[in-house]
Amino acid sequence: MQQTSLHPMLNVAIKAARAAGAIINRASLDLEALRINTKSPNDFVTEVDHACEGVIIETLLGAYPDHGILAEESGRTHGAKHSEFVWIIDPLDGTTNFIHGLPVYCVSIALAHRGVVQQAVVYDPTRNDLFYATKGRGAFLNDRRLRVSKRTRMSDALIGTGFPFRRGDNFKRYVKMFEEVMQHCAGLRRPGAAALDLCYVAAGYYDAFFETGLQPWDLAAGSLIVSEAGGLIGNFTGEADFLHQREVVAGNPKIYAQLVTMLAPYTRVIKEEDAAAPAPSAAEAAAAPAPAPAAPRKRGPVRIKKDEVGGDAPV
Repeated sequence: MQQTSLHPMLNVAIKAARAAGAIINRASLDLEALRINTKSPNDFVTEVDHACEGVIIETLLGAYPDHGILAEESGRTHGAKHSEFVWIIDPLDGTTNFIHGLPVYCVSIALAHRGVVQQAVVYDPTRNDLFYATKGRGAFLNDRRLRVSKRTRMSDALIGTGFPFRRGDNFKRYVKMFEEVMQHCAGLRRPGAAALDLCYVAAGYYDAFFETGLQPWDLAAGSLIVSEAGGLIGNFTGEADFLHQREVVAGNPKIYAQLVTMLAPYTRVIKEEDAAAPAPSAAEAAAAPAPAPAAPRKRGPVRIKKDEVGGDAPV
């Protein structure tokens, strides 16, 4: 599948991702010169994050000035605020790896139309690996079609994850999940860039992946790449409403089903009854919807409005 046959919007996203990747590669040659700021404990941002986000937004809005932007560092301050098309951007996923010289990081760009991801690019500049997908047209790594793995037994499965690292994260809850999964699978891995982790599920390197505390810009592009490669992705109870619920599980269909069964008891899917109660942490308070008016309670998850996401603390 040559890039000349790709969707025009996907081609623009690829151009933006490669431009950001070039900035990252140049900066990686002299990490000692980087200016690094701390957004919160263990959560870093560099001048490279900002430079990459700037060139991505400039490229996207240069082609589509009427589109909206949701970016990790600048939120929704750029682009059209009420467009049905929203670009969801993580300019450098894996910043902590990057500043330590660990070559596991990427650029992630997705385009959502009315809340549904239609185009996706994840670019690994250290390997020049380009993962991409258009809804309904399959997922690819460079020019190779991607398919999820065919393993069916959890005991044979290699599973990716991400450790909690922010103040206020529920570490005890995660350790219980880790122990549960670790005892049933062939191995767990934690490279440190969720967008790449999802692409590794799509490529069959992992059989599944799970993590908590992620933001839409961590998940949007990778989620389409997984589904277009034949995988499943959802929250810990297996529902499709994961993008704004701060928990995700993805995998090939067989392993996904088994992993959901293990993780369901640990779900934190936001429900109406939870929304009315005080949130246990500042991060969860930022993500929770406003209290619902008096009405019969629903059992299903409540989707957080996408306009509210820009106010969350970035990952």
